[in-house]
Amino acid sequence: MSRWETFFKQIQQDFKLYVFILAVFCLFRVSFILYLNKYLDSATAIYDIWLALIYGFRISLKSAGVVVLLSFLFSTVLVVISKNDKLEKIRSTLGYFYIFILTLLLHIRIPYYEVFHVAFNQFLFNTFKDDAVALFVTIMHEYNLPLRFFSIICISLILCKLLKRLLQTQTFALPQLSNRSLNIAFRIALVAGIVFFMIFTRFGGSLTYTNSVHWENAVVTKDNFLNEAILDDIQALYRAYSAHETLKKAAKLNIDPKQVKKYGTLLAGKDIDTTNVEDYFRKEAQGAIIPKPPHIFLIIGESYAEWPLLPEFKDLNIANGMKSILDKDNAVLVKPFLPTGTGTMAGINGIITGFPEVNLYPNYQQESYKTVYATSLAAQMKKLGYKTRFWYAGFASWQRIKEFTLAQGFDDFYSCSDFTYASGNSWGSEDKYFIEGFNNLFKGEQPSFNVILTSSNHPPYTVNIQSEGFSDSIVTPGLSGSAKTDNDLITKLGHFWYADKYLSKFIEDMRQKYPQSLFVVTGDHADRVNITPTPSMFERYAIPFILYGPGIHKNLFAAHVAGSHIDIEPTLIELIAPKDFVYHSVGESLTKGSRFGSNYAFWISDTAIGEIDSENTETLAVNNKNSLSKPDFAEQRQAIDAMRGLAWWRISTGAFIQ
Repeated sequence: MSRWETFFKQIQQDFKLYVFILAVFCLFRVSFILYLNKYLDSATAIYDIWLALIYGFRISLKSAGVVVLLSFLFSTVLVVISKNDKLEKIRSTLGYFYIFILTLLLHIRIPYYEVFHVAFNQFLFNTFKDDAVALFVTIMHEYNLPLRFFSIICISLILCKLLKRLLQTQTFALPQLSNRSLNIAFRIALVAGIVFFMIFTRFGGSLTYTNSVHWENAVVTKDNFLNEAILDDIQALYRAYSAHETLKKAAKLNIDPKQVKKYGTLLAGKDIDTTNVEDYFRKEAQGAIIPKPPHIFLIIGESYAEWPLLPEFKDLNIANGMKSILDKDNAVLVKPFLPTGTGTMAGINGIITGFPEVNLYPNYQQESYKTVYATSLAAQMKKLGYKTRFWYAGFASWQRIKEFTLAQGFDDFYSCSDFTYASGNSWGSEDKYFIEGFNNLFKGEQPSFNVILTSSNHPPYTVNIQSEGFSDSIVTPGLSGSAKTDNDLITKLGHFWYADKYLSKFIEDMRQKYPQSLFVVTGDHADRVNITPTPSMFERYAIPFILYGPGIHKNLFAAHVAGSHIDIEPTLIELIAPKDFVYHSVGESLTKGSRFGSNYAFWISDTAIGEIDSENTETLAVNNKNSLSKPDFAEQRQAIDAMRGLAWWRISTGAFIQ
């Protein structure tokens, strides 16, 4: 057999592999849509589904081309050169491996979407900074890993067997034409056809980049779920990688001193002649608004989203504890409020340092352990005369949280290792025993500022909530359709109920002991559990900001106020500090009527919520107001850029401006 005959045969084998892998992509896409069909918008039409399948097919032309390119280079080319048919096994091995990876990714993608309402995104990379053992235990318990792995193996074996049979089918022989010129013309046409096929595949069913399909322009339907289904797992991972690399570049802003001073002038509202970036954060308190409390308890509830507090979800009964507190005259809730980031540590970083999210992970930066930031929450509370303590229901080694909080000015740190708890999991103690441990360890002889981070409202959801008094009948009045019998959802709602129960119990117990104390409640993040398949942006991302104690009242803040984690520190200082007390903050006190809150990707006002880098905006009705258009965001965008730029400089470069 000549090399041309061998080449012609091998090209056909590559094409078989291509068609089969492309069919697998289409099969998995349809399976994804069918399995998670509850996430389809009620207004979605058959045309939208058909459009998603067509664009999904086109984008998967590229993903199928990945393995075929490898097959061409390492099987076809080598077989032609060496004339060794045994090297064909490389093709089948590549195909089997690709099938296994695609099957594995499908099994990961489904629960990932159920939690985050998105296929793989950049936050997937944050996983590598978390507790690997705790994550593994969570996955084992929450997602039935052995059963999923069995499913992965079975599906992979079936598909691999089908591929093997396809590759064993006959191929066409190289045509032997009547004269040499025709044979040469055929071979030229064959090579041209291969080049055409490569270009057509590279651009997702097009011959030019202008008409190509890629993850950035694949949003072609009005249904977010279908837009996510268009991306196969390879393209979704590529999107996640691209976004992660973009964030890494953003974390290397390479701002020069001139730009730092420009940002500083914008943020400070005046020109300051300084070589210290922290001077731009300097503020003076306007004078105490409430009596200075002997103790302040800032409670950060794990995954404590705001939506369960809204009237439309009252029949769920999972936030009745905090709602009972909010019914009191000396409690107030700021509804338009955002976390710093999407995860617990991102939220903690924002609250502890006072810096916005710039993808630098301050808890892993050397600068965080060299000096205490001027914006440090603990350091400024110490200046006000408080002993500062950080309490965590989990383990001290998680995300270097003990080292980090102590380095940033906290006097003491307590974790679940400091008390006995009867029940917990790989993430730490259950809230019930955490509160008991707190009560045993807390000393109230001197004024104290306490940051308290809970952990039970978190996978793997192992609390025996039934023994705590929870039953399905508590939440089913607020559920509809299949949700009423969705045991996984009810378990998650039960853990929110449990967290709320002990959160409110802790507050009332401590208020009885220390009635002049101030209680502050917020969440570390939201976007984990929703009862509607297509929640609004507010329902997905907003968290509460609650104040409760002497001097607090319903009209404490202006009606238009909105904020985020980085506004907590200046708000507390302005509430209790004497006039002209000097402090440092990037955020703005809500007592001054701040109209916007922002975080890593979103902005919020009292009338709307939207994405910072797009026109995607939703009207916010939680304050009983209506807004038909996006507020003027140009000035706020400048402020966001300035805050991020100055935070980046301080964390990565230091305080000194060269």
